[in-house]
Amino acid sequence: MEYNGGSVVAMIGKDCVAIASDLRLGQQSVGVAMNFEKVFPVNDKLYYGLPGLATDVYTLREQLRFRVNMYRMKEEREITPKTFTHLLSSTLYEKRFGPYFLEPVVAGLTTPTELEPKPKPFISTMDTIGCITTPKDFAVAGTAQDKLYGMAEGLWEPDLEPEDLFETISQTLLNAVDRDALSGWGAIVHVITHDKVITRQLRSRMD
Repeated sequence: MEYNGGSVVAMIGKDCVAIASDLRLGQQSVGVAMNFEKVFPVNDKLYYGLPGLATDVYTLREQLRFRVNMYRMKEEREITPKTFTHLLSSTLYEKRFGPYFLEPVVAGLTTPTELEPKPKPFISTMDTIGCITTPKDFAVAGTAQDKLYGMAEGLWEPDLEPEDLFETISQTLLNAVDRDALSGWGAIVHVITHDKVITRQLRSRMD
């Protein structure tokens, strides 16, 4: 889990959700690249982050892309965050005897229905073999997760508007990775609202 480094954090806001990651790719303490994104889109309402071993990031991303496309063709609709979480969990559990070295974080907005006309924010995280946790505030994973927990508990508030949520998740991530030698080198933040996705890159310490 610590060979390549990297961290991901997701937060719930008021009718919006945000997910962010650092951009460092390392080989233990040696820096390799500063543009290694760990957060990927499923659709315009759903993103997931994969902190962990870089080779497993690519392998699982391609496997999930295949399975989501098959779901889209078979069901003729977009996959929801809850369904995607269970799909990801079962994909990890299949490999439980030789697991992927990843701790995924999922963030998205639910699809409006007749019972719930407003899209609701949803985040989840899981361990290497797919044990799901669905927190109501924030989720963290990666080499800086202890620092992320502390920063997020101090900064997160309920019902944050998109711009406030962006500021909160940005400060949480930047301050946490500054205290972790295996994370950092810039960051990328995605804020998902009901009508758009706001993506911004952040500059951080490069030492």
